[in-house]
Amino acid sequence: MTRALLSRRDLATLGGGALLAAAAPRPAAAKSAKWPYLIGADVSWIPEDEAVGATYWQDGIRRDPLAILRDAGFNAIKLRQFVDPARGYSAGKPGGPWCDVARNIAFARRVRAADMHLSLTLHYSDTWADPEHQDKPAAWADLSFGKLLDAVHRHTAESLSAMKLAGVAPDMIVIGNETTFGMLWPEGRIPAALPTGNPVTDSRHRQSGQPGAHDRYAALLSAGLAAASDTVPDATLVLHNHLGRHWGIVQDWMDNLLRRDVRFDSIGLSCYQQQAQGDWERCFAQFMDRYPDHGLIVLEYSSRKRYLNDLVRALPRGQGSFIWEPTRHQEAIFLKNGVSAGEGPRPDLLSQGINAAEAPGSTPTPAAASTPRPPRDHRGRYDADPAFLNLYRTMAADYGLAVGKGMARP
Repeated sequence: MTRALLSRRDLATLGGGALLAAAAPRPAAAKSAKWPYLIGADVSWIPEDEAVGATYWQDGIRRDPLAILRDAGFNAIKLRQFVDPARGYSAGKPGGPWCDVARNIAFARRVRAADMHLSLTLHYSDTWADPEHQDKPAAWADLSFGKLLDAVHRHTAESLSAMKLAGVAPDMIVIGNETTFGMLWPEGRIPAALPTGNPVTDSRHRQSGQPGAHDRYAALLSAGLAAASDTVPDATLVLHNHLGRHWGIVQDWMDNLLRRDVRFDSIGLSCYQQQAQGDWERCFAQFMDRYPDHGLIVLEYSSRKRYLNDLVRALPRGQGSFIWEPTRHQEAIFLKNGVSAGEGPRPDLLSQGINAAEAPGSTPTPAAASTPRPPRDHRGRYDADPAFLNLYRTMAADYGLAVGKGMARP
């Protein structure tokens, strides 16, 4: 596989509607071989929860949560970054803005001190970007498409340059978050090629998109990929699709990107539930067969921890997984007041109830609205759940990983 670098002149050309004119292709390293299997956690909530008084404990001893995770077999951490979180995600939160460049650099230094692999997901938005929300940052709202491409390139390059200067350049960079239906809507919005199995998602996305949408989406991704490749040449570059259970949509998405010469190393998938038992396994296997130049990593999951990791670990180019916010999301691996600090496990199958994490905002509205829950208090003591720590510790040992010893830099 080769990865193309795009100049600013190329970006301007793309803004005029041409397909990806790639400049000076260069061979991409076999990056999956650089690291052992990644047992990762996406934990950007930790520093903002600590700022309001959260503490983390194991066996009655207060510890750094990263150390708790590392000693349980985790060897990788992923952070997320918004364009201007003060105008979106972090508005009104004490101690912010959270998930900006400066806060991520500070937390990334803790990750490096724990000798863990570091990944970064760039949300090209001021707030959550996901399958139901891909809003442009406020500062980019009125840009022409050519200038939007330049903004993506510049933001990516500046963010990564700052991290590189601080000595915390990411090992893996995810360009966009869950961009199954595109990014930076409406310009980069693409339709769902097939029914997803979620009626709310299908009603919103089956007829979405405008003529040329796939070309514009590819150009936006390539602007970010080019900046990332230029700035951190050795990083693994990943694109993120949220339907790890749906091979038809994953195949159509991949084929459209490759047809437009979008160059990246691996696909990242979200895996919160399946439509039928075996969907993940079938999708992963077919991906391996069809795309021999690409790796696969699960970027989000919560339940079925060992089962899902065993599936990825068995793949010829399976690179690892990241559990999403395990301190207090869904089937959390921490307890609060003796019970799960998250909402608890969610149904494995769509027929058992749609998991809102698969597509936030796409959960069917119940016939009778329930009483609104009060805001959750994220302060206080979080105790590591011994059962889940043992699960991950055993899993890491079974995979031949050095439990609790960090990760030697390549």
